[in-house]
This record gives sequence, structure tokens and C-alpha cells, in this order.
Amino acid sequence: MRGRGPPTRESALTRAVNSVFAFFRLAEFEILFFLFFLIAFLIFKDLTSRPEYNQILVKKPDGGDFWPY
Repeated sequence: MRGRGPPTRESALTRAVNSVFAFFRLAEFEILFFLFFLIAFLIFKDLTSRPEYNQILVKKPDGGDFWPY
């Protein structure tokens, strides 16, 4: 019976990918929570940067101006 040689070590790329997946499994909820708020912020920022949508947030439809400035 022949003895087995030293265990083969995985490549650096395989170890890196496995560690990224392990980190994602560990912090999946926190990552998705952060991404939700980041995407919501970017969408809201894009909507408020357009002049036609910005007027909806600033002016009242009846033309009455409650605030003096």
C-alpha cells in the first residue's frame, strides 16, 4: 500500500473566492440591508435632481404660498 503524498493545496484564486463566499454567508443580511438603502438613496437623489420632479416637491399645485420665502 502506497502512502499518500502531501495534501494538495488549493490555488490562491480558489481560496480567495471561497473566503469571499464565506464572508457573504456570514454578513448576508447586513450587506443586503446596506444595498437596499444605497439603491433607494440613489433613486431618490436622481428623482430630486430633475427640475420637473423637484417642482412637485417645492411648489403647491393651488399656487398658494404658505411660506413667505
